[in-house]
Amino acid sequence: MTQTRWHFHMKVYPILLLMILLFSSPLLSHAAVFHDSLGRYVMLCPLPMRIISLAPSITEMIYFLGLGDRLVGVTRFSYFPEEAKKKPKVGAYTDINVEKVITLNPDLVIGTADGNKRGDVEMLEEAGIPVYVVNPRRISQVLDTMERLGEICGVPDRAKRLVGYLRERVVRVVRAVEKKGRPRVLLLINVRPLMSVNRNTIHHDIIQLAGGWNMTGDQPITYPTLNMEEVIGKRPDVIIISSMKRGGEFERARKQWFQWPTLPAVRKGNVYLLDSDLIDRPAPRIVRGLEEMARLIHPEIEWYERQ
Repeated sequence: MTQTRWHFHMKVYPILLLMILLFSSPLLSHAAVFHDSLGRYVMLCPLPMRIISLAPSITEMIYFLGLGDRLVGVTRFSYFPEEAKKKPKVGAYTDINVEKVITLNPDLVIGTADGNKRGDVEMLEEAGIPVYVVNPRRISQVLDTMERLGEICGVPDRAKRLVGYLRERVVRVVRAVEKKGRPRVLLLINVRPLMSVNRNTIHHDIIQLAGGWNMTGDQPITYPTLNMEEVIGKRPDVIIISSMKRGGEFERARKQWFQWPTLPAVRKGNVYLLDSDLIDRPAPRIVRGLEEMARLIHPEIEWYERQ
């Protein structure tokens, strides 16, 4: 183990073990220990200056915290902000190139439990690389995660200030819709076949906070496939199609809904497209996604400045 990188994963008597280590080594007395979403203890010494992100959402978080210069590697599809495209790639977040990660000599790798393979995390640990795993599933958890990463990277005050502004925007949405009715919302994350989301997703949290009622929230499958008979029977008031880009195939999919004029959403013209990046990625832009979702569900409210 080198003097510039310390990583320790403790499963038995972690507090006692930590006390022994901290008092027995002058170097480790300057270490910090963090508890991640997998219940692991990750020790860092000194502050991480060479960071690798194992998911596009994490990449966005690091840039949001003003730490983009510390990123030495990212996964494919890390295209926001624009500067992230120039960073070395370490594979897809579901298929990490472990050898590439090791050659980039990071002092911290940040992974996600919802996507990264546990085996990849374990191989990086065996190579002596600290891996901190996050797993935000609600907007509140996304904000908490960013504050935690700010603490890990030595910028807690900056993180608290930046995240505080996002929290204010979330509160503004919730207050604006709290006395309104809850329209029945059908969110489609795929159009062939029709696929929606249940209550175990961050999308459900967004719909609820935006003042809607997720029509498929009670489905037993996380991403249920629907047929038109089900949709017609449940009569959504708002249909929102999560699209990777506006126009093209998704615009055609939106227009096709107007052949079903008996649906309340169609009759009222409440069939919309919403940029999938704003609601699929548990990253800072999720707050913008919440604002956009609220605007579509409750167009009668003029309550926020478009970011």
